[in-house]
Amino acid sequence: MKTLMVQGTTSDAGKSTLVAALCRVFAKRGVNVAPFKPQNMALNSAVTKDGGEIGRAQALQAVAAKVAPEIDFNPILLKPNSDTGAQVIIHGRAISNMEADSYHDYKKVAMDAVLTSHNRLAKRFDLLLVEGAGSPAEINLRANDIANMGYAEKVDCPVIIIADIDKGGVFAHLVGTLALLSESEQARVKGFVINRFRGDISLLQGGLDWLEEYTGKPVLGVLPYLHDLALDAEDAVAIDNKVTSATINIAVLLLPHISNHTDFDALRLHPNINITYVRHTQTIPDVDLIIVPGSKNVLSDLVFLKNEGWDQQIKRHLRYGGKVLGICGGMQMLGNTICDPNAVESSLGQVAGLALSDFDTLLGEQKVLSRVSAVLNLNEQQVACDGYEIHAGISKGQALNKPLIRFNKHPNGFKTDGFVSDDNAIAGTYLHGLFDNATATEQLLKWLKPDSDINAISINEHRERQLERLAEMCQTHLNIEQIIKIYQGHNND
Repeated sequence: MKTLMVQGTTSDAGKSTLVAALCRVFAKRGVNVAPFKPQNMALNSAVTKDGGEIGRAQALQAVAAKVAPEIDFNPILLKPNSDTGAQVIIHGRAISNMEADSYHDYKKVAMDAVLTSHNRLAKRFDLLLVEGAGSPAEINLRANDIANMGYAEKVDCPVIIIADIDKGGVFAHLVGTLALLSESEQARVKGFVINRFRGDISLLQGGLDWLEEYTGKPVLGVLPYLHDLALDAEDAVAIDNKVTSATINIAVLLLPHISNHTDFDALRLHPNINITYVRHTQTIPDVDLIIVPGSKNVLSDLVFLKNEGWDQQIKRHLRYGGKVLGICGGMQMLGNTICDPNAVESSLGQVAGLALSDFDTLLGEQKVLSRVSAVLNLNEQQVACDGYEIHAGISKGQALNKPLIRFNKHPNGFKTDGFVSDDNAIAGTYLHGLFDNATATEQLLKWLKPDSDINAISINEHRERQLERLAEMCQTHLNIEQIIKIYQGHNND
């Protein structure tokens, strides 16, 4: 198996996007290609077909490569649950919560998991396209590194470094990053990619010529700024969508530990739907629906919600005829209590919920991870849907006798999920990805406005169009043949 790694001068330089684009480019050429990220830190995750948990970016890259997501594509996933700690997930399964200093010492063990996944993939794929994390020049993180050059040195693979020119200082970023690497790491860098360029490329040429002469490394391409590119985000929440002529208005509470906010991408991209992300100190606006999203630290985020006064604003919204939807941790918050006796997510023990629905939630150490097919029961209609579950809690109570979801088959044997209130104003579900189902989304919109005739967006079709757009851009603006020579000829240098 050949391996090629993409590292960045900064976070959000375009590593995830470039790997996804190259996965699609090579898949279309008939190459048996797979994505890989040794270590990922993100609250947006996906569930694999075998019930493991990986970063959302690697699931997207798998789609680009036209293969099913699997745990080996992202052997180490860190899900922050505080400013200094995170849940550590190895090969798709949570093993413990660790503080940053403890995990730093644990990296030697984690590297074994990374190499195990690498070796397993080597037996099945011809090309591994690897995404680094952050920057390889973060001096404080270089000891026992498994995410960038530590991994590259261990498996002896070539590296391409990408930098975002839209941030400014692109030449300083590239030259500075290279200068802070060791001699062997510098030799491993085979070229640069400049990302998000706007304007006349001829005006940049002098800088490109200087960069190649100064570093002795080729510039493999300059990628243009793609307006309206919309793909599954790994971390950052897109909060800049404002639709002036919206038919339906939705508010999503931006909790400190919000997770899987990609749940709302299909809504956010719709030209007739306006989503407002309500942030710290802000008041919930007058909308048709308030969504309480998933959270990696439900008890802490519930306390935050109350401190913001959002609990009273939600109740006022309901009194005036609005509707509320809770997803995963957000659903748990709608009940009577959330209890975490084993400190799975926090040390708060138990927190009173919003008491908008009659059920209680107990967090356990065993996380539910599953991909499911189901039926949505709403508006006296039954509509097929699918999605995935990632949650540590089990909810029980009277309200759940009127479920929102009925499973066709569930790996854990569950028959139903969630609830719809007797007055039809409040609903909740553990199911992520619900809005990715166009027909189910249309029923949910009719739940908000019975006369709604909005045609929902197929997020899968949208994703495919974006990936094809990316691949075409790379074919046009990258020297693909030179990139092939880099990964094919590395061990012959």
